[in-house]
Amino acid sequence: MINLYDEDANVIGEVTRARMRAENLWHGCATIVVLSLDGRRVYVHRRTDTKDVFPGLYDCTAGGVIDAGETPDVAAARELREELGVESPLTFLFQTTYVSEFTRYHAWIYETRTDGPFTHQPEEVAWGGWMALDELRAKIDDPDWALVPDGREISQEWLRRTGSD
Repeated sequence: MINLYDEDANVIGEVTRARMRAENLWHGCATIVVLSLDGRRVYVHRRTDTKDVFPGLYDCTAGGVIDAGETPDVAAARELREELGVESPLTFLFQTTYVSEFTRYHAWIYETRTDGPFTHQPEEVAWGGWMALDELRAKIDDPDWALVPDGREISQEWLRRTGSD
């Protein structure tokens, strides 16, 4: 079960993940940009080919759907721990929305700084590694780079809001 949201990011109930996907219902996601301790690199990973949304594509954030009864803060810490196997202090940056024909959600964006070590969740992460911020910026702007569409949009907003663009 996951939190069901309205268009204004208010929790209005709970729903199964399957129903949310089938009906493209509003849900919430906690999204974490993982920076190296020196702030010059971002941890990037490739999603497994078995992911239900955007399989096999690259992602420059960790994160996922907010479970029923969870707050975004709790979900962010859980997702970072589950996907990348790290616990690191999180800084909330901003809240935004993402809407496409396949998914629509409210995203709570966080940032953390850590040099790992990382332990990937094998069901979700096929590969991961560091990318210099300048290289990532160029790849985000390259429509031919196989980046998850929501990650591209959210990362562009992150770069604008943090002055990294």
